[in-house]
Amino acid sequence: MPISAYDSPLSRTATEEGSLSEMGDKKEDERVPYSQQARLPPWKLKDLRFGMGGYITVIHVLALYGLPYVLQAKTATLFWSFALWMISGFGITGGAHRLWSHRSYTAGPVYRCLTMLANSVANQGSIWHWARDHRTHHFHSETVADPHDAIRGFWFAHIGWLYLKKDKRVAEAGAKVNLDDLRADGFVMFQKKWDPWWNILWCFVLPALVAAYGWGEAGNIAFFVPCAVRYVWVLHMTWLVNSAAHLWGERPYDPKSNPAENPLVAIASIGEGWHNWHHKYPFDYAASEYGILQQFNPTKMVIDFAAACGSVTERKRGTGMWKREKVRLEQLAKRSPLQLGATRTLLYRHERTAQSYRTR
Repeated sequence: MPISAYDSPLSRTATEEGSLSEMGDKKEDERVPYSQQARLPPWKLKDLRFGMGGYITVIHVLALYGLPYVLQAKTATLFWSFALWMISGFGITGGAHRLWSHRSYTAGPVYRCLTMLANSVANQGSIWHWARDHRTHHFHSETVADPHDAIRGFWFAHIGWLYLKKDKRVAEAGAKVNLDDLRADGFVMFQKKWDPWWNILWCFVLPALVAAYGWGEAGNIAFFVPCAVRYVWVLHMTWLVNSAAHLWGERPYDPKSNPAENPLVAIASIGEGWHNWHHKYPFDYAASEYGILQQFNPTKMVIDFAAACGSVTERKRGTGMWKREKVRLEQLAKRSPLQLGATRTLLYRHERTAQSYRTR
């Protein structure tokens, strides 16, 4: 059964900058919080990351070149490409995100091995670096220390952050993130050791070989469709969580935070679009309040199936905390008339959102 978590290092009730005073000296404690610091001026040529930017550009050129091959591909290749979208997508959502970044559930070695392989097919960097950046993002969401700060606009949050050198404050905050749990995971460290060659093998080489030798697909189509085109597609579906889900949608749980409930992003990212809830309760393995019949969330369905098979345990949920917070808000509104309007607005937004889910 899922369990509730309290006082998790990644459990935040808002997205403002968190305290890291225990990690620094008195001088650092007195510094201006990241949330109050000014953002960088408009970028210049010297700010470009030519290595990463060049790589991102090349893979997009390959994907655009490969698009016409989609019409020439065999049916088996198209099904294979779709399956790889789901497999690699889960390697990010159920693996790098919910398992390794947030530790929202516990998994056995076979499950972790398979999920690491699925993550390698996604080829979004190593789990180590993905989780480090994501934990930094949650500790400092929408501040100068956020790797893909959505306040800087859709395109920066979506893809621009990969083209530009990191703000020194992002690197500074990332260096303070505790990664001991990842260091103790042999599958994470194996992938990190062989990065990037291991991921390249699983993302570009093996999928093409399966199509070419499995059902006789032409070599060029076997590479471009299930590899290049599928890879770039999944990248953008993931990036939409950083951009669109931080800008557009309902905010029924935390109206003051940027992340929003975005059903379209949930579909694109196989369940990661319920982002207002996720940033309110990042330790929740479902990353959504409701079940899969009300909120599109294939990632939760796979984790639940694995739990039924005994491969997953200790699924954490935030629903109990949210119920208690609603009670607290109602009591606060009764005691303080000044809070009444804001509380009613929040609860109304939640009820309206809940009603929309029930009628789907």
